[in-house]
Amino acid sequence: MDGVNCEVAQGQTVCLVGESGCGKTVSALTILGLIPQPPGDVVGGRVLFEGQNLLDMTENEMQQVRGNRIAIVFQEPMTSLNPVFTIGDQIAEAIIVHENVSPVETRARCVHLLTDVGIAAPEERLKDYPHQLSGGQRQRVMIAMALACHPELVIADEPTTALDVTVQAQILNLFAALQKKRGMSLLYITHDLSVVARIADRIYVMYAGIIVEQAGARDIFHHPYHPYTQGLLASLPASDNRGKKLHSIRGQVPDPAYKPSGCPFHPRCDFAVASCHDTLPEMCDDGKGHLSRCPVLHELRHETGGGRDQFIQ
Repeated sequence: MDGVNCEVAQGQTVCLVGESGCGKTVSALTILGLIPQPPGDVVGGRVLFEGQNLLDMTENEMQQVRGNRIAIVFQEPMTSLNPVFTIGDQIAEAIIVHENVSPVETRARCVHLLTDVGIAAPEERLKDYPHQLSGGQRQRVMIAMALACHPELVIADEPTTALDVTVQAQILNLFAALQKKRGMSLLYITHDLSVVARIADRIYVMYAGIIVEQAGARDIFHHPYHPYTQGLLASLPASDNRGKKLHSIRGQVPDPAYKPSGCPFHPRCDFAVASCHDTLPEMCDDGKGHLSRCPVLHELRHETGGGRDQFIQ
């Protein structure tokens, strides 16, 4: 991981997008201090939360932040929920750890949380074990656990990947409703661009451990500036390419342990020049908050005034 610079404003939904293995989950775990050390090692940088650098905190201090002010919803609830504890016990744990409330109030809070996330008969579900719930219900329980202490920031790590499209839509609607009700910020990690188009205020595109492009959601979809982003969007099925072969980005994602020198995308890029092989490009700003790590297309845009369609190959 290097060159990852991401900002989430209060009440904003930010999507971190990229292929599997590009570093999205590692970024989330680093924010919360959950990277095992060893083998992992944080050698530099800052993680600022309301002005405080989380990397400078002790483990005891991080425990007051983790699950309390910043919470995470993991991708697969069946492996994240403990199979030997009831749903009620697992939701109540964060409340008991972080807040001094009575058992009666804790139970009432758990019932209210399950109601908020749309689970019917919440009093009965508190006594259930994870295997007694459906996939969609388990994911709703994970969201209830994350919201138990009213966090300011929720990190959702591909929370709908294992769900069918109907349940996925329900979960996305749930996030939107809860965010509006609670005013929380959401960092949503995904590789599904259809989800991104639906919920994002701002998008960060990641490739091989670095951010290659960042902008508002509309700008990314209508005017992608980096060749990798252009390739991702060109590969989406659409009504105007029905019956045609879908675009694909040639080559493979590099092994994180053996990334190419310079720009890590240059072996797969149709616009790469000699400098791309040797030097990691800096972010280029279009002056409107749209940043891209591709000086080649940045210069072409200024020379020709071209848009997205001119550069996609």
